[in-house]
Amino acid sequence: MVFSSPVFLFIFLTSVYILYRIIPTTTAKNILLLVFSIAFYTYGEPKAVVLMIISIFMNYFFGLAMKKENKMRKPVLAVSVTANLLMLGIFKYAGFGAQMLNKLPFVSVSIPQIALPIGISFYTFQAMSYVIDAYKDPKYIQKNLYKLALYITFFPQLVAGPIVKYYDFADQIDHRKCTPERTAQGMRRFITGLSKKLLIANTMALAADYVYALDTAELTLPLAWLGAVSYLFQIYFDFSGYSDMAIGLGAMFGFDFKENFNYPYISQSVQEFWRRWHISVSTWFKEYLYIPLGGNRKGKFRTSVNKIIVFFCTGLWHGASLNFIVWGLLNGAFLLLESAKIFNIQKLPRFFRHFYAVFVAIIAFVFFRAETLGDACRFIGKMFTPDFGSVGHTLFMSQLTPMYLMMLGAAIIFSMPVIRTFSEKIRTSGSAKAIGAAETVSYIVSLVLLALCIVTLSSSSYNPFIYFRF
Repeated sequence: MVFSSPVFLFIFLTSVYILYRIIPTTTAKNILLLVFSIAFYTYGEPKAVVLMIISIFMNYFFGLAMKKENKMRKPVLAVSVTANLLMLGIFKYAGFGAQMLNKLPFVSVSIPQIALPIGISFYTFQAMSYVIDAYKDPKYIQKNLYKLALYITFFPQLVAGPIVKYYDFADQIDHRKCTPERTAQGMRRFITGLSKKLLIANTMALAADYVYALDTAELTLPLAWLGAVSYLFQIYFDFSGYSDMAIGLGAMFGFDFKENFNYPYISQSVQEFWRRWHISVSTWFKEYLYIPLGGNRKGKFRTSVNKIIVFFCTGLWHGASLNFIVWGLLNGAFLLLESAKIFNIQKLPRFFRHFYAVFVAIIAFVFFRAETLGDACRFIGKMFTPDFGSVGHTLFMSQLTPMYLMMLGAAIIFSMPVIRTFSEKIRTSGSAKAIGAAETVSYIVSLVLLALCIVTLSSSSYNPFIYFRF
């Protein structure tokens, strides 16, 4: 079940929210959210829910073993990390590992056909976060199983994040406020994300899917760039839209989730891009992998090795494919070049720094989108091969529909902090009348966007979601 579906919007969300407002106590509300969260996951993955429940019980007992008086707490921590990674490895990487082994001479192993459980990468990392946080500070040990289960299964961020670290969630389980103002703000944020997904991302996806489905011989330079740019905006508005919906849903039920995207396409370096892109994953790898490896405390060479390890794991986390590994390592390589001042981009004018960061993102995302490494290389080759054939021109122009051009313009505008800057100017103006008028207008616009989203849902069955792959 995806947030941008009629079943979720008109049945699931409506039901859980009405019941949530009726039930008086926090304990009962938590149990309600837990039941609906498990139902949410079961709707899409009825068999895989067993695996998630095993993960909950397993990490619950690992967490209980993190008491300071337990002399075995460190070995138990190692076992917990190994067990979680093993579970993730079996269900996500077993087939990929077998394929890699078969590339070796005189090796032939059968490739296991294991379906990838939706959201396993996200809830596994959250479960690991709990045990590690409990090891660092035993005050985070959760003795109530249902509370830990709520943290791991909470439906707004269950299948696609953002990854919520346990120490950010723990206090909110028992202490949170759900006021009408927060509910209204949460609904507005949810509608913003829904609009980004249905109106912008899905329109960009139509063009991207069309171009990437073409045979290499049919690709021309304009078509290749059209596909690459379309995917650049598709993946951003798809996933940032989903994150907005998750943050909005959390607010509706009284939970605060941290921002997951901060306008990454205004970056002026790859390093800045990764401070703004998929923040929850970046910070997770920083806190639970980069720093434990030694971070930048053990010399420049070790720091570089640690960064490469992190970006290798970041790429691999996104998918069991060489494409994702190359995507991660490519980003890591540019980040290292910047850190070593080999690319002294700070001396470049602002426009060129921005162009460079976006250019790297476009090229890197080709590896993210293409089916194979060879396809990605051939696609990039077409992006830099002068080829303006008449057939290619016809195919190119066929994609430039009024709807596409309008949403492309919206994508460019809303990938920049235009609304945020405007809102901040109004808030700092000190005029209560202006602030009130802006709030009213924002809610009116939200209602209009919601109506457009409903019309879109009723008239189209095309509703892909990129991060279900991970």
